[in-house]
Amino acid sequence: MTGDKDSPIIRIAHSIIEEERKKGHKGLADKLNSILSEKLEQSYSKHPTLKVTRGAEFKVPVDRRYRLPLASHVEHENLRHHMILSQEIELKIQRIEKEYMARERLAHYGLKSRKKILLHGYSGCGKSMAAERIAWDLGLPFYRVRFDTIISSYLGESASNLQSLFTSISDYPCVLLLDEFDIIGKRRDAKSSDVGEIHRIVNVLLGLLEEYEGEGILIATTNLEDSIDKALFRRFDDFIEFPKPGEREIYDLLRMTFSALKLEKEIDLQLIAKDMIGLSYAIVAKIATDAAKKSILSMKKQIELEDLQKSMEENISLNK
Repeated sequence: MTGDKDSPIIRIAHSIIEEERKKGHKGLADKLNSILSEKLEQSYSKHPTLKVTRGAEFKVPVDRRYRLPLASHVEHENLRHHMILSQEIELKIQRIEKEYMARERLAHYGLKSRKKILLHGYSGCGKSMAAERIAWDLGLPFYRVRFDTIISSYLGESASNLQSLFTSISDYPCVLLLDEFDIIGKRRDAKSSDVGEIHRIVNVLLGLLEEYEGEGILIATTNLEDSIDKALFRRFDDFIEFPKPGEREIYDLLRMTFSALKLEKEIDLQLIAKDMIGLSYAIVAKIATDAAKKSILSMKKQIELEDLQKSMEENISLNK
């Protein structure tokens, strides 16, 4: 465990201890605090992650036909984890992290931490980034399923690839992201020329999700929750809807994006945020980033209102 007292993993541990203290469990809180302090003193790692590997290095499984990897690894330092969320969504993400940290304590009482999560909602509103943030905070390796390799035109190979991937991660603590989950989780009553193969994939997926008791966290994301087979929903431990940002979230995102730059005094971020209501997080960030780039490339000392307004017009028209 890292000795960095400000790391996400340490903050989560301290929050769990504080919650126990508030519940009146002073003895337990003191014991947990003592264990945490001891671990920090014995720390030897320079990285803000937990030591999660066990034995040999994890090898990503490959498909049998072309020997292509079924998932891609994202290095810890490349994970996106600075994000703005509403308080409601932030608390739900923290709940997943806290339960994972306390999974052994929960198991002592016959309870299970949330391990299978479905994130749904508008495109560009932080679902994939939230998965990366969870991996960052918990110090877990992060893998993204490669559906271009999973899905095969050969009968039965897609289901076999899925089984191979789930088997490989069963004892390996990591975050596995199934981005755009609707690709393989389509409703079985959907009219399609390959409906037979869809049935096979969904049926296998139902079994894999039902039986998954692995060491890591599975996170599926979709913009099209209505297209997902209803039976799959019951296999997830939690569902979190990601809405478009409100005025406060937009304002906070603009401030964070512009934090290293000066703004022209005519720019009122509060008013700008109101004008951006209805846009996704991704579009808001792109508008701010485009305006910042133009200012830097033009050798200006500050971001001008005109550049910000032009960036808004360009991006909004492209995304109508």
